[in-house]
Amino acid sequence: MRDRALMPGTGLADVFRIREFRFLWAAEVLSIAGDQLARVALAVLVYGRTGSAVWAAGVYALTFLPALAGGVLLSGLADRYSRREVMVVADVLRALLVAVMAIPRLPLPLLAALLVVVVLLGSPFTAAQGALLPEILPGDRYERGLAVRQITGQTAQLAGFATGGLLVAAVDPGPALLGNAATFVVSALLIRLGLARRERPRPSSVETGTSSTAHALRGILADPRRRALMALAWLIGWYVVPEALAAPYATQLGAGPAAVGLLMAADPLGSIVGAWLFVRFVPGELRDRLVGVLAVGAGVPLLLCALRPGILLSAVLWSLSGLLSTAYLLQTQAGFVRATPPDERGRAIGVAASGIIAAQGLAVLAGGLLADTWGPATAITVAGAIGVLLCAVCAIALSAADR
Repeated sequence: MRDRALMPGTGLADVFRIREFRFLWAAEVLSIAGDQLARVALAVLVYGRTGSAVWAAGVYALTFLPALAGGVLLSGLADRYSRREVMVVADVLRALLVAVMAIPRLPLPLLAALLVVVVLLGSPFTAAQGALLPEILPGDRYERGLAVRQITGQTAQLAGFATGGLLVAAVDPGPALLGNAATFVVSALLIRLGLARRERPRPSSVETGTSSTAHALRGILADPRRRALMALAWLIGWYVVPEALAAPYATQLGAGPAAVGLLMAADPLGSIVGAWLFVRFVPGELRDRLVGVLAVGAGVPLLLCALRPGILLSAVLWSLSGLLSTAYLLQTQAGFVRATPPDERGRAIGVAASGIIAAQGLAVLAGGLLADTWGPATAITVAGAIGVLLCAVCAIALSAADR
């Protein structure tokens, strides 16, 4: 799933002087790498047992779609109990569930159900972590900490995908899932031993629920610029489809599990390079004007997958798509936040972020259906074409709103 932020170029190492941040950071990086390893293992396991791109894409979608429900139903736990303990309990429960998922020949419906619960448990963990970070990193160190987490998170995702394919090729997916369970155990220990005990938060009187969400959504839809920016952000889902179809696509090209990891690592690699290049070399006054061009351009490399260009060239094309899509998503998010009144940003960003998650899940499911009907290469091409077309429409709407 995509979550990028602008990365300052100086002073980032300063946050590592704080002991609690070092432990929290280490636990997060370890968990991210383990999660990507599990994604590769699940893709290989499910596609190997079913031969169905729909099953492979559906299980991949389950690695982030339930986060929508988890955000609504479970994030409040971080405001009712000790945040350190919420994180530890969530990690322990996820470790147990992922270990059960490693049982050989576990029925696929049960595997999918366990995966849903694992993803749901990630919501209170993320909420507690986000609430603790400003306390751990006071002042301007907070922004530096966010930047460090974004950079290392993408790097850990890349490493998990790249090594995951090699590991799954060497051993069965079951042991790889056990490795993911072990990362949750180590993460729980790091958090329990490295973070100070704090009193649980006081109950909040801030209104929550669907009425607040509906109010934020109405405000966005009434603003042509924010409406266009949010739509562009949601369309990122079409550019995630190749990652979800890596296993059937590799099989179609006659490659093995190691190629799956290489293909799944292509997008994170492009994302890291794209974020750095865009922020480092593109002048600030040009970034807003390039959003539409970059959004449309991100789908063009995927059109070439119709030619079935081979694993290495496909990885290059997917990396280029990731580079361009990350660049446009960065500026889309920045523009959306700047266009939102400060007292409405929390709810508005929540609506936009939830939509990004949902859009990726729905696009992945659609890609799986297309792959079963026409083949993975054609499905990726169609996803790229839909992204190009819809992003072009939104780019025109954004330009009209700016004028």
